[in-house]
Amino acid sequence: MKSRQLIVLTALGAMALAGLAHAEDVPGSADHPLVGRYDGSSIIFYKVSDFDDAALLTAPVDYNALLQRNAVDDRSGDEWLKLEGKVTQIRYAAPQGRSSLEIVRNYENALHAKGFATLFSCADKQCLSGVLRDPYLIGQLVDPLNGNTGLYLDHARYLLTELDQGSAGPVYSAVLVGEEGPQVTAFVEVVETKAMEEDKITVIDAGQMAKAIDTAHSVNIYGLLFDFDSATLKPESKPTLDEIAKLLTTQPDLHLKIVGHTDNQGSPDYNIALSERRAQSVVAALTAQYGIDAGRLSASGAGLTMPIASNDTEEGRAKNRRVELVAD
Repeated sequence: MKSRQLIVLTALGAMALAGLAHAEDVPGSADHPLVGRYDGSSIIFYKVSDFDDAALLTAPVDYNALLQRNAVDDRSGDEWLKLEGKVTQIRYAAPQGRSSLEIVRNYENALHAKGFATLFSCADKQCLSGVLRDPYLIGQLVDPLNGNTGLYLDHARYLLTELDQGSAGPVYSAVLVGEEGPQVTAFVEVVETKAMEEDKITVIDAGQMAKAIDTAHSVNIYGLLFDFDSATLKPESKPTLDEIAKLLTTQPDLHLKIVGHTDNQGSPDYNIALSERRAQSVVAALTAQYGIDAGRLSASGAGLTMPIASNDTEEGRAKNRRVELVAD
């Protein structure tokens, strides 16, 4: 009898999460085919990146400790599973009158029926450690794109699952559901791990840099690569550093301002600080490794304030993540 009841519950869960489109969904959005939606929900936010990094919560996190070191956007701790691949983020307005428990249990049943295994789950204060354990804070961490809202003010529930696809690589699904009065919100983040398309970086040479600076007084550089959420230059940046050093060596009177830029992911203040640290790393590399006079270089960070493309697509965000050389 119990097994029969389990089958019925699983089937009902799968039906409740059927991937149906709704007229009120934001334009261009769709359910993730492996996860679906809770019946009666509508998509209010949708973002897909063909290749990006992501960090999914795997254990209770100390929000107060992050706050004390001004690192609320930092997901480098052991509580986070760092991944790369295709990232899909969907926020749903769930039907009123349904509890967060009912919705997350439906997701859990449907995902288990598809072969997903639970890695971590929590509710309310269980999702947090330390002094500050208000449920809405987990919403600020897991769904940072919602801003400082109370979408997950009450009865926040979180579920992380993994689907083993063998050689195709695992798929991870994180579901956060919370309530704010009668409003119920569900945030779904799916990461399909896969290898990045390589050989996409074209190194601009010193001559091209000089021509752009003569014409526009600045040039955007995309060959300077950094570790995730870090100002550490990757070894793959060396060919571009070589060309910048060559430019400065052949033009001894040239002074450059190195300006870091980011996309719109993360808070504005954090991005400003990160982009400035990255610009400073470029200056440090040019002075230490190539002997460029530090008096000819300065560093600043613009963060997300000067986009040159739309941040609504991964292609646009990739163009915005850059280092700019400006004739000073």
